Amino acid sequence: MRVSLIQDNIHWADKTTNLRKTEVQLAALSGSTDLVVLPEMYTTGFCVDQLFLAEDMEGETVKTLIHWATTYHLAIAGSFIAVENNKYFNRAFFVFADGRIEIADKRHLFTMGGEQNYFSAGDKHLIVNYCGFNICLLVCYDIRFPVWARNLNNAYDLLIYVANFPEKRISDWDILLQARAVENQTYICGVNRVGDDGAGIKYNGHSALLDYHAKPLLTFPENETSIQTCEIMLEPLEQYRRKFAVWKDADQFEIK
Repeated sequence: MRVSLIQDNIHWADKTTNLRKTEVQLAALSGSTDLVVLPEMYTTGFCVDQLFLAEDMEGETVKTLIHWATTYHLAIAGSFIAVENNKYFNRAFFVFADGRIEIADKRHLFTMGGEQNYFSAGDKHLIVNYCGFNICLLVCYDIRFPVWARNLNNAYDLLIYVANFPEKRISDWDILLQARAVENQTYICGVNRVGDDGAGIKYNGHSALLDYHAKPLLTFPENETSIQTCEIMLEPLEQYRRKFAVWKDADQFEIK
């Protein structure tokens, strides 16, 4: 499966500009990739207190994502500000190339940034099957909570984090991506933004695609917009899991 990561600056609260820019990027990737991963809240930036930007599942963002996926023949993953039943969510999405969409809301809300004052937490995992891979999609702060990402019985083969992870804690991001790859015996894709946001927070990227040994398959330049693509293979992962079957000794548990 060919996976493309878009590390980009996000125009603060400017949905129109961000959508226009993303469409140009996706059009250029058409035919050369199977899955494109965007940063967290790719249409707005981390605007947790600007709820007028929220949309439901019939809104412009979802309709545009489905149009892009079917037009450019690729799947798209990311998150956006969603509203449902008068509640607001940081909603992760996976749009298939045929236009189907699966969603799950961010589980761990970033209390130091006030996210819990505006959004509700999600309560389900998003694991989809695409191009023969089982793919789990989580959002930013979720990376700090390994129990939520635990890969019980090899439920997934690729773990994706979409993020707005600030420069001042970027070393944490680097370490946590590696840890999640090794402990879960899985490929890891982490896509972060660059630039300054409207709250004065600086982001420097460090997006990456790692294999199940935490070996970098793709790394990105700091502070630069960049799009990179890499093909990952399922058989080497499955072979490694058979040879070094750590997963068989993992604790079994249920999160409530």
